[in-house]
Amino acid sequence: MKLFIYNSLTRTKEEFRPIVDGHVGMYVCGPTVSGESHLGHARPYITFDVLYRLLLKLGYKVRYVRNITDAGHFEEEGREGEDKISSKAILEKLEPMELVTKYTNLFHWAMRQFNNLDPSIEPTATGHIIEQIEMIKKILTKGYAYEVDGNVYFDLKKYATDFGQKTPYGKLSGRVLDELIETTRDLEGQEEKRNKADFALWKRAPEKHIMRWPSPWGEGFPGWHIECSAMSKKYLGEQFDIHGGGMDLQFPHHESEIAQSSVCHNGKCMARYWMHNNMITINGKKMGKSYNNVIKLTEMFAGTHPMLEQAYHPMTIRFFVLQSHYRSTLDFSNEGLKAAEKGFDKLIRTYQRINKLPISQNTSYDIDKLEQDCWNAILDDLNTPVVLSNLFDAVRFINNVADGSDTITENDKERLKAILKSFLEDILGLTTTLSNDENSAKKINELVAIIADLRAKAKAAKDYATADKIRDELAKIGILLKDTKNGVEWEIKE
Repeated sequence: MKLFIYNSLTRTKEEFRPIVDGHVGMYVCGPTVSGESHLGHARPYITFDVLYRLLLKLGYKVRYVRNITDAGHFEEEGREGEDKISSKAILEKLEPMELVTKYTNLFHWAMRQFNNLDPSIEPTATGHIIEQIEMIKKILTKGYAYEVDGNVYFDLKKYATDFGQKTPYGKLSGRVLDELIETTRDLEGQEEKRNKADFALWKRAPEKHIMRWPSPWGEGFPGWHIECSAMSKKYLGEQFDIHGGGMDLQFPHHESEIAQSSVCHNGKCMARYWMHNNMITINGKKMGKSYNNVIKLTEMFAGTHPMLEQAYHPMTIRFFVLQSHYRSTLDFSNEGLKAAEKGFDKLIRTYQRINKLPISQNTSYDIDKLEQDCWNAILDDLNTPVVLSNLFDAVRFINNVADGSDTITENDKERLKAILKSFLEDILGLTTTLSNDENSAKKINELVAIIADLRAKAKAAKDYATADKIRDELAKIGILLKDTKNGVEWEIKE
């Protein structure tokens, strides 16, 4: 089977061919742990979790590296810059590493709620200061950076002169360097830069700056972009297969990564395939702290944000994200989440009915086509909406079999169950129970089964008053019993 992915670098959909047969190196930009993750952060990690799962399903040995930015992500406002970790630690009256641990733990917890697989390696910026310093020294030695009063900047004009044809700065994002230099605003205290668009590789730490490390240029801290270049090189080599992240990282972060790495690796572009998910919007605006419209993941799960009408299960949110192609914008709304909740509930409950389906001598459904259609969609640049559409076609068939208007053989029932499990659980990463506590869900199933059996015995004894009372009392607490020719089925209504 051939996988095709959209390469942001070439702006074309390309067949994926790894550098080393059977092996994939993948780097995805992780969170800056200066605060709690929000809904906008969920999309890239769900997207690349699906890609990771798919690559594993296809038989590849995957090294998935996803970093933690716990230093160096700063806003270049003024000569000294402002490290997000350090400034947030002061606001929360915590030690920087105390803050980092707090939000890293919260991030990991949220990823587990989404059923995301752990990356193979999760390096931190603070754990790789030496590697970053060594890379900066190499860039300086080659003449593509300059140091001024403890600050080290990347020389973009020098880079453009020597690398402009092979890996031009701006190729990934579509920016033009001359226009960037003209339009980049002057920042107070940064007159020392040769060009306004030059970016920092190392910043001198001001007197009261908490996060600081010794370097050949004095005590300071690394720039944001250098960490990913240094860590991807250490764990994946000078060139690897896939680099992923949100579309908002194309510029300046990924452009700067490419430039730094190209200098250090004799012109090699660090990754062959660049993949970017689009953003989540609210009323047409990107979800982000600068717009003051973020919804934290804990607020999503608990329903405590003013824009939310209720709490939403992590699997509902994952399903909501997967209903749109990862390269399309996804607009948040309560109506959309409610529709996703209803659709996911229907999908999972129907999946759970398969074992109860009556068996026939023939199958009135093309199961081979279902499987092929699902594979065609997921291999076509992770087209999860089409995969889900195909699975809902199977849902209609399953319900038809249960109602007696379609038929299925024992062998095809097992095949259908395996196909749904493969795509729902293994690739899309959707758990097939809505409960956070699977043991509790199992006990609820067993309890309702016992009550339904007591009701069935009452009906058999023609004690219809008791049978109706059991049904009505269960309905009062949201458990609906349904008599079918194949037995009693039940569901919980919120």
